[in-house]
Amino acid sequence: MEWIADPTAAGGWIRDRLDADWSMHHFVPHGFPAYARIFHPTEVRSLPDRPVPTTNEWSRMPDAEQQRLMELLVATPASWADAAAAFGTTMHAFAQWQRLVRTSSDGDWHPSIAPDGREFSSPNMGSISPELLAAIAGRLIEHTTTPDAGFVAVWEGWGGLVGAYGSTGRGFIEFTDETPKPMRWRSLRESFEMPFRQAKWQPGILSDDISKGPRFELPDRDHVLFSAAPAVFADPEWILDAPWRDREAEGHGFSPSAQHPSILWPADRAWVMASEIDFDSTIVAGSEELIRAICVDPAIEALPVPEGASLHWDADEINL
Repeated sequence: MEWIADPTAAGGWIRDRLDADWSMHHFVPHGFPAYARIFHPTEVRSLPDRPVPTTNEWSRMPDAEQQRLMELLVATPASWADAAAAFGTTMHAFAQWQRLVRTSSDGDWHPSIAPDGREFSSPNMGSISPELLAAIAGRLIEHTTTPDAGFVAVWEGWGGLVGAYGSTGRGFIEFTDETPKPMRWRSLRESFEMPFRQAKWQPGILSDDISKGPRFELPDRDHVLFSAAPAVFADPEWILDAPWRDREAEGHGFSPSAQHPSILWPADRAWVMASEIDFDSTIVAGSEELIRAICVDPAIEALPVPEGASLHWDADEINL
């Protein structure tokens, strides 16, 4: 994977197929035969002999009781269809999570307790696991003539990805066998004096040349663009070779990690995969055969959506 200093030449065609309004095509290009919506997985937690406590119930419990229940909690992966079955709602292509789990539509993304006492967490926004990406990429590379050549865009706004001018750099909580070492927080004096100090360049995960270089500019979102073989992402270990791998965090005891690609496409432009940071689902645009293969794969929860579909929070007109 290599940084592309001239992103317009490689990705300008995508920008030309986007809409200015806030719709699916604000992020996903028009002009493909078919589209699939891939639902980001959730997690369900349960207790053997009682419903999972609500947030208010947890807050009223003695510490010892909280600890006892936490040790009994069992967490397992779950699908949107699992959540719909638990809450008595309907899973469909335009389902919206908050309506599926019968919560408010005002941005409340707290875990939801189903009638059977199980707790469903909200799906991740803007990212999926390396394992799910590998399953998707396995289908994608079957439907391109250039599985070994393509492009990947990473949203520049992920914390610490690019360098910036500021007064302090990134901080980490370091854990030892004995006790955690706290992150360094700004004092009140520092916070007061900060606006009067000369801002200094703080390095990011990516090099200074990349941080200060041109961006792949799309409506409301700027990305750092890299060349990348789509076939690489069919292996969950792709994070080990990603230029945006967070090696500094690993030095503080964290497992190897790299942000999920925001946009991925092959050199022959046969398809595009887009994970908008504010979406709880990933969209793939491509051939009808590709979309069919994705939607029938048991490792992927996906449904076809038409071109021009709305994924806004109120687009779910079934689970009102």
